[in-house]
Amino acid sequence: MIPPQEASARRREIEDKLKQEEETLSFIRDSLEKSDQLTKNMVSILSSFESRLMKLENSIIPVHKQTENLQRLQENVEKTLSCLDHVISYYHVASDTEKIIREGPTGRLEEYLGSMAKIQKAVEYFQDNSPDSPELNKVKLLFERGKEFLESEFRSLMTRHSKVVSPVLILDLISGDDDLEAQEDVTLEHLPESVLQDVIRISCWLVEYGRNQDFMNVYYQIRSSQLDRSIKGLKEHFHKSSSSSGVPYSPAIPNKRKDTPTKKPVKRPGTIRKAQNLLKQYSQHGLDGKKGGSNLIPLEGRDDMLDVETDAYIHCVSAFVKLAQSEYQLLADIIPEHHQKKTFDSLIQDALDGLMLEGENIVSAARKAIVRHDFSTVLTVFPILRHLKQTKPEFDQVLQGTAASTKNKLPGLITSMETIGAKALEDFADNIKNDPDKEYNMPKDGTVHELTSNAILFLQQLLDFQETAGAMLASQETSSSATSYSSEFSKRLLSTYICKVLGNLQLNLLSKSKVYEDPALSAIFLHNNYNYILKSLEKSELIQLVAVTQKTAERSYREHIEQQIQTYQRSWLKVTDYIAEKNLPVFQPGVKLRDKERQIIKERFKGFNDGLEELCKIQKAWAIPDTEQRDRIRQAQKTIVKETYGAFLQKFGSVPFTKNPEKYIKYGVEQVGDMIDRLFDTSA
Repeated sequence: MIPPQEASARRREIEDKLKQEEETLSFIRDSLEKSDQLTKNMVSILSSFESRLMKLENSIIPVHKQTENLQRLQENVEKTLSCLDHVISYYHVASDTEKIIREGPTGRLEEYLGSMAKIQKAVEYFQDNSPDSPELNKVKLLFERGKEFLESEFRSLMTRHSKVVSPVLILDLISGDDDLEAQEDVTLEHLPESVLQDVIRISCWLVEYGRNQDFMNVYYQIRSSQLDRSIKGLKEHFHKSSSSSGVPYSPAIPNKRKDTPTKKPVKRPGTIRKAQNLLKQYSQHGLDGKKGGSNLIPLEGRDDMLDVETDAYIHCVSAFVKLAQSEYQLLADIIPEHHQKKTFDSLIQDALDGLMLEGENIVSAARKAIVRHDFSTVLTVFPILRHLKQTKPEFDQVLQGTAASTKNKLPGLITSMETIGAKALEDFADNIKNDPDKEYNMPKDGTVHELTSNAILFLQQLLDFQETAGAMLASQETSSSATSYSSEFSKRLLSTYICKVLGNLQLNLLSKSKVYEDPALSAIFLHNNYNYILKSLEKSELIQLVAVTQKTAERSYREHIEQQIQTYQRSWLKVTDYIAEKNLPVFQPGVKLRDKERQIIKERFKGFNDGLEELCKIQKAWAIPDTEQRDRIRQAQKTIVKETYGAFLQKFGSVPFTKNPEKYIKYGVEQVGDMIDRLFDTSA
């Protein structure tokens, strides 16, 4: 049970809270009454404001519409006045621009083109709005006159500023790609930059507004002439330089041993001169052949002429490629894209036709030279053909997009040169085989025949053109592989060809050797020629080429040489047979010789002496140019004769077979050796 005091306190607490709640409720009631009053006042204000806005709107909208109409009318008036001014201006275009057009565009192209633009717009306006207006004819005539002046300016700029490229600059351009030390590329500036920009602007205007393509013909005619003259100037430069100094200026492009295709042309030394230098090197080692009037080796002055012609043509071909590339770059800036290929095709025709004609002349000259058996002249085709084939990828790239007839010119020339080259090779082999045995043309001393030296010289000259010569031979093959022959296939064909020439040469030498009545001289002749051939093969790459298809060639030549040495040595049998042991009389020591025995010994001494003197006299005039072989043959013969004579002299030198021994014993053993040492030496 709650105590009375706590209940009383609890009641007071509740009463206090109730009183507070009543006060709060009274405050809320008063607040609601005030809020209702404020709401009524706001509604009244808003209603009044809405009424006033409606009155204002009804007053302003008509005024706004009227103002808007007035503004539109003003704009229409301004536009009409502007159009009138614009139309009226077309009627003044002719008078405003006539003076500028009449004076031409020279020196003020920008202003001139601006005037032409005004005239063009006037023409378009009158055509659309007043086609019967006399003003139309006036501006049309002015426009046509202005276009003619622009065409004339185009021609004038191209003519005045298109210059022939100097030969030295062309040669620098050719050598630029191969000069590893070059710091910057050699570039050609066909037209000054300011002139080029003017030409481009005129070109663009004539295409876009002038509807004219005649300027393209003007362009290619002018540039074609400059291209052709530049290449001809380079050719003349070679001739002038060679005639004045003997050495034409030429870029230092390293020579390549084999004619593997390269990007750039190689600087080719004189083909014939180079082979003759090789021949001179061989002659220093005792391998020189007889000099004669062979039609295989031209005179030195003719060599120089051929070298200059060949070098000039090769460089002109490279120059054409470089200059044509440069011309296309220039053309691409001036001529519209869809006309570029056709214009370029026309531009290069004269220069290209000149090169092709000169190439065909070279082929024609080679064909005539083959008839004359002048094969050294034909060799000019080889470096040219090699260069044409090396340059063909660049040619094809330059001529890309031109007519088929243009593209086919170079392949046609290459085919002609391959055909004539192959014919020259085959005719040369036949000529070696069929060279007549002319007694007056045979070397009296049995040295190397000019046919041999010429044949080796010709083959040595092919070393620089192995792939070219192989391709020539392959191009004449009728098998299916001929169209896609490999380098190995060409090499085997060339090896087979060289072996054929050497075989023909050997057969001819055998035939020629029969001209000699003395078998010993015939043997010396064959020995000298075989030895010359072998040494020449060994001192060059010919031996490697021969070994491709005939691996025993070197051994075969050595066997032939030894065989001829043995044949030569048999010539001494008629000397040594007199004193050989088997032919000597047998007698007993201490027994007096009979008259018959003394006579036999006298005959043996006399036969030996006479035979020795005769052979030494005859064979001293013979020649063995190879010092090593000459010493070897002398030594071998000296050994045989000295041993035989020494034994004979020892046996019969002290025998009393005569009262005058000095009459029969004319030579000592060493004297005989000295006499043999002077064999094959016309100066002894």
